[in-house]
Amino acid sequence: MTIAKSQEGEGAVSGKSAVVVPAAEGKVEVQPWGKLVWFVSGPQESSETMTVGRCYISPNQQNGRHYHPNCDEVLHVLQGEIEHSAGDERVIMRAGDTISIPAKVIHNARNLGAEEAVMVISFSSPYREAIGE
Repeated sequence: MTIAKSQEGEGAVSGKSAVVVPAAEGKVEVQPWGKLVWFVSGPQESSETMTVGRCYISPNQQNGRHYHPNCDEVLHVLQGEIEHSAGDERVIMRAGDTISIPAKVIHNARNLGAEEAVMVISFSSPYREAIGE
């Protein structure tokens, strides 16, 4: 849903609009370890500069190690406890913790808890690429 057009003037970009994506309209990608839900991206025509979604990892599961050749990633834990690897480093993260992962750094997250881990993920490109290890 579009809610407001940008204004003309210095620094303004003509013709762009703010977009609201209701939770129920996120694009769901089911994975063997959980799911990804995308809210903002180029393919969804909701951003020309970034990708934003939510990652759900089931208890005792992990996503595969991967990297993003074309963008940085910021991951913010909303719920649960994860072990996040980035390169050769590992760190335990809990609700409220955030990690910034530069492009081309191999990483993944493993759910350490008995509840589903939930994270907000954002990328510095509207066309996020992921390459598995």
